[in-house]
Amino acid sequence: MKAEPQPRRFTADEFHRMIAAGIFGEDDRLELLQGEIIKMTPIGPRHAGCVTRLTTVLGKIIAEHALLSVQNPVQLDDRTELYPDIVLLKPRADGYSQSLPRPQDILLLIEVADATLKLDRSVKVPQYGRVGIAEVWLFDLESKQVYVHTDPVPSGYRAIRQISAGELQASQLPVRIRLDAVI
Repeated sequence: MKAEPQPRRFTADEFHRMIAAGIFGEDDRLELLQGEIIKMTPIGPRHAGCVTRLTTVLGKIIAEHALLSVQNPVQLDDRTELYPDIVLLKPRADGYSQSLPRPQDILLLIEVADATLKLDRSVKVPQYGRVGIAEVWLFDLESKQVYVHTDPVPSGYRAIRQISAGELQASQLPVRIRLDAVI
C-alpha cells in the first residue's frame, strides 16, 4: 500500500515564528489559510483605489463606533490568519497592539475582489462565516456589485444579498455608504 504525501499544516504561532526567524522575505505577502501558507495576489490600481475610497468614506462615518483596520491580519482560529482589505473592529484601548483581532472583535469585514473573486467567494468568505463573523461585504470590481453576507453558519452564510446600485447599510454599525461613491 502506497502512502500519499500529506501537506504539513502550520499553526498561527508557527507561522509567526517562521516570520520572526526570517524564513520569508520582508516583502512577501502571505496568509495562513487552514494551516497552509498562501501567497497573496499583488494589489492592482483598481483594487487599491476601491480600498482607498472605502477607507476614506468609512473613516468619516465610524469615528467613535469602531476602529478601522486596513489590510492588517485577523486571526480566525489557530490555523487561519488572513489579511482582509478592511475590518471595522470593536473599540479596544490597546488598538489591538497586544493581540490580533479575533472573530468576536469584528463588526464588519470587507474584501475587495479584482483578481481574487473566486478565492474570496469560495474559500475566504465561507471561513469568515464558519468562525461567526456577523457581516461580510464582498466587492466584485469586475461586475461593480457587492455581495452582503449575514447570518453566519458553519458552511458560510445563510443570507447573501447582491447589490449593484444604491446604498449599503451595515447591520451592526451606523454605516451607510453609496455604492457609486466607492466602486
